[in-house]
Amino acid sequence: MIPTLAEVCSLNSPFAKDVEDYAAGGCGAVEVWLTKLETHLASHSVEDVQRLVEHHDINLPVASFQGGLLSSQGEERKAHWEHFEQRLQLCRQLNIETMVVACDIADSLSQELLDRVSASLTQAADLSARHNVRIALEFQRQATFGNNLQTAATMVAEAGRANVGICLDAFQFFNGPSKLADLGYLTADNLFHVQLCDIAGVPRELASDSHRIVPGDGDWPIGVLIDHLRSINYRGHVSIELHNPTIWQVPARQFGEIAMSALGQLLESPAT
Repeated sequence: MIPTLAEVCSLNSPFAKDVEDYAAGGCGAVEVWLTKLETHLASHSVEDVQRLVEHHDINLPVASFQGGLLSSQGEERKAHWEHFEQRLQLCRQLNIETMVVACDIADSLSQELLDRVSASLTQAADLSARHNVRIALEFQRQATFGNNLQTAATMVAEAGRANVGICLDAFQFFNGPSKLADLGYLTADNLFHVQLCDIAGVPRELASDSHRIVPGDGDWPIGVLIDHLRSINYRGHVSIELHNPTIWQVPARQFGEIAMSALGQLLESPAT
């Protein structure tokens, strides 16, 4: 497993500073926050980004995240899909292998909705394949459909595309309707990316993204999840992803050093 830091953990820091400071903190792989990268590209070229990451010996394996693809309609759908294709082109140029796609479905359940979601996921897969990019579907705990790992695994299987897999976000997993037994739906083939965090002293009913803390510092059985990743021989990237405004105030280099140390302890610890 490859330790990775998600740029969203340092949301107030600009893209170039993230790369510089995370590298200085011992990080070799960064999960790109697409909006931050797009902001950087407003005043820099793709070639500038390529030189930046090469200079700091940083890999950009995954980008987060694309929403609005699966159930939107009309002009809203057109806008999301145009943005998606622009981002796919960017990922191809920067050799970003995987893009996280959110299963952000809020519509009332109906057969029409399920058919539209299924068709959209297949369409997204085919478009991504033309750009040599994989889709990592992230189930969302508050979605009306696709709010748990079991359903996400079924959606991926029914898509029938080799470039469609699962993004396992610990927050969505532990804080939603998924069960530990659902980890059995994961395989080395269908698991494309893992995002870790923890929560301390907050009931699940009240927990929000802003409560995310460094994994291992909270109440969740993160070790059980890591053990399962080992059992399926998962060799992909494992990132720390924290949407916490308090942590955003920590300088990127300081956060990177702390986060890489925590990831090292988790990924190198013996099986529980």
